[in-house]
Amino acid sequence: MAAKKETYTQAMERLEEIVRQIDNNQLDIDVLSDKIKEANRIIAFCTEKLTKADREVEKILREKRESEE
Repeated sequence: MAAKKETYTQAMERLEEIVRQIDNNQLDIDVLSDKIKEANRIIAFCTEKLTKADREVEKILREKRESEE
């Protein structure tokens, strides 16, 4: 699960490691399910971070346009 205060970059690094392990068949079948669940949590965490950043950028751009009018 995405840890408290984890950054987007740290989460992406963890996700990339999981993908590498899966691609290289390094995971025992008993561990594979847990890693896939963890990957899904990381993807949700990263998606939330990106969505929040996108909203903030849109807000800044909107405020900038309004101040220029």
